[in-house]
Amino acid sequence: MKREEKNLISREKIITAAQKEFAEKGYGLSSVNTICAEGAISKGILYHYFKDKDEVYLQCVRECFDHLTTYLRDHAQELRGSITEQLDAYFSIRNRYFSEHREQQRIFCEAVISPPKHLATEIAKSKEPLDQFNIETLQKILSLAKLRSGVSIAEVVDTFRSYQDFINARFQMLDSSFLDTEKRDAFCHKAILILLYGVITPERE
Repeated sequence: MKREEKNLISREKIITAAQKEFAEKGYGLSSVNTICAEGAISKGILYHYFKDKDEVYLQCVRECFDHLTTYLRDHAQELRGSITEQLDAYFSIRNRYFSEHREQQRIFCEAVISPPKHLATEIAKSKEPLDQFNIETLQKILSLAKLRSGVSIAEVVDTFRSYQDFINARFQMLDSSFLDTEKRDAFCHKAILILLYGVITPERE
């Protein structure tokens, strides 16, 4: 086996063990000792590839965001039909991804809703490609609509992102053991529909 292949296998072994640890315990309660013990990895090997626990965590988060973004792009052809149908399809694709990648679900939720404060900037950078995909997708969907006079697609996107910040802040107040990507996405799904269609049925004249 070539040295490059051996290095890749060792690194992937560390990430696999780390994902399991972070998914089960979150960042705060996880430890390098447990990652090494559960993955049958020596500390020397782990520290050869990663400086510390923070670096391992950031790599797990980065892979989670990257894999989700790739999955969404690969299934973008499913976004068809009306605005509502496309939004339904988008959130369905996300839910399907996390149902197929349960360990990443917890990592994603913690990183988005309640990230370790000292890693928040790095996590936000790692999330930028996913954010950009989501913005492009929403812009494309909104291009099908006739917006009210004086309202631009960019303003709708910015408003929805503000809604997301509010939703994340709401979930941040919950105990970390109750972090739930599916519930958060359900709130986001409902928020975008309310933003687009409002909450009041027009009165008949």
